[in-house]
Amino acid sequence: MFKNIKKSAGAHIVASGVVFIWGITFISTKILLESFSPVEILIVRFAIGYLALLAFHPHFIKTGSFKRELLFIAAGLCGVTLYFLLENIALLYSTASNVGIIVPIAPLFTAVLAHFFLKGERLKLSFFAGFILAIAGIVLISLNGRFLLKLNPLGDILAALAAIVWAVYSVLMRKINQYDYNYIASTRRVFFYGIILMLPALIFMETSSDFSRFLDIQNIVNIAFLGLGASAACFAGWTWAVGVLGAVKTSLYIYAVPVVTIITAALVLKETITPFACVGAVLTLAGLYISERSSLKKTRPDDISRK
Repeated sequence: MFKNIKKSAGAHIVASGVVFIWGITFISTKILLESFSPVEILIVRFAIGYLALLAFHPHFIKTGSFKRELLFIAAGLCGVTLYFLLENIALLYSTASNVGIIVPIAPLFTAVLAHFFLKGERLKLSFFAGFILAIAGIVLISLNGRFLLKLNPLGDILAALAAIVWAVYSVLMRKINQYDYNYIASTRRVFFYGIILMLPALIFMETSSDFSRFLDIQNIVNIAFLGLGASAACFAGWTWAVGVLGAVKTSLYIYAVPVVTIITAALVLKETITPFACVGAVLTLAGLYISERSSLKKTRPDDISRK
């Protein structure tokens, strides 16, 4: 029992660290979009992530059935190809504030899907109380004191679709974790299919043959951060956390991403944090706490992954 509690606590710490790093990625991606197309950024970062995970754990999974392989293909499509393409393209057509408000609704979709497709992940009404509180906080953070939210239909719809496909990805990874595969090898397999499925997007998006972009020190640092940190380390950690905590509890940490983003923007980009944003941060974290503590039925010790 103590071992399970210790493992669960470790998973919460890992999930917190992952969202901290992911909260910074909006800034790195915005910088790289000045030199690269969305699909170029994604292919390069996940290729780096794949190679890093291969070097760390040079072993391959034998799924043994086409049905299990389909889970990895679907996870690669949703969690890598579609989610990041939709999010990055949304940033081109909508404001960072809008995307910052819309994408964190992913835990709601995750909870609904998990309720119907996963055992042991049933919801209580308190989940929705925490969700409403967190979203109210995220709205205050994203608007940061500005009362006008400019609608950008195409970008906003793409951001909402990104939240939905991330929810599907979370549920798929929970199912994959039930087969007790090594979490690093599982993550790498997902990256592989994500990269392969992303390649056709190069046909429809503008790319440049200017390789000097890769020699710019600012681009090198941001690509390395996205590839090694936000992709390899974070996705492997997220996969493990989902296996321990479940899809819904882990996804709740996404609420904290806007909090990290606005603090980082203030420190790095010297953006002003208004009192509205401070209140929003408190509400968001309170919503995260309420949802995490009260939304789900208590997990039995034997439900925790044995990875």
